[in-house]
Amino acid sequence: MGGTNVWDAEWEVNEEQARTLIGRQFPQLSSKQVKRLGWGWDNTVFLIGDEYVFRFPRRSIAVGSIRMEGKLLPKLEAYMTIPYPKPLFYGEASDEYPAPFLGYAYVPGDFPIGLTEERRALSAETLAKFLRRLHEFPVQAALKCGVQQDHRNLTDIASRKVKLEGFLSKVVEHLSLEESGVIEAYISRLQKDRVEAVNALLHGDLHFKNMLVNENGIVSGIIDWGDLSVGHPACDLSVAYSFLPPYARGVFFETYGGADEETKLLARLIAVYIPILILMQAVDDGNEAIAAEAKSNIMRALSD
Repeated sequence: MGGTNVWDAEWEVNEEQARTLIGRQFPQLSSKQVKRLGWGWDNTVFLIGDEYVFRFPRRSIAVGSIRMEGKLLPKLEAYMTIPYPKPLFYGEASDEYPAPFLGYAYVPGDFPIGLTEERRALSAETLAKFLRRLHEFPVQAALKCGVQQDHRNLTDIASRKVKLEGFLSKVVEHLSLEESGVIEAYISRLQKDRVEAVNALLHGDLHFKNMLVNENGIVSGIIDWGDLSVGHPACDLSVAYSFLPPYARGVFFETYGGADEETKLLARLIAVYIPILILMQAVDDGNEAIAAEAKSNIMRALSD
């Protein structure tokens, strides 16, 4: 399809190439098995043995993120209350592959797909404590590591609403009449154009494809930190709407330390916006399980 979607790759790395690139720069890993775990918009991900994960950028736009992660993620350790992938191997660009790449400690767990509402509720305090600590990280220290500041205009509700309407028109045939009706009604009720800017260090892309759960369905890992940025905490707090059932949100916000109405309004909007993007990509990939989970995230976000 070549460049027709924002998630199309500029470079693809297969298992054989990954094995070669890793083996040349890190000979101590050359005997380990290499298995592709998957890919997102920005990176292709490989499991090395059962201890490490390597991420290779698929697009030039992701190169800055990989460099920034390499600098900032180790500094977050004292703030982390949930396991996360800490960088251990710093791969350099070469003639064979044009970008730097990173190897991390592997964080075990499964994606939270198809969990019951009761299981989801068990993670309310875990997620709130995690975000409270992450959002306490000094913003200036993050900016020094090359983190971008509000590059996505998170507080601009009016333009996000227009984009959301455009996305909805692309996936409407994959939604039931009830689902599309609920989303359209929500968009039409959004009257506020902008909220006040607030700055915190953000994970920046907190959704079910970047979260891992243990065998009890409790969140046990937060992965894919390529969207680390400074901006409105509502971006991360959206997880209270997309992931948690309505009855668990009170405990979440109480544990987090509270949030005003503007923050909650923006958090809910992002909790609809991100899963609609995931739904668009899942439809393009023909991935029914991810599409179904994205839809249930949207419906959950819009229920009280």
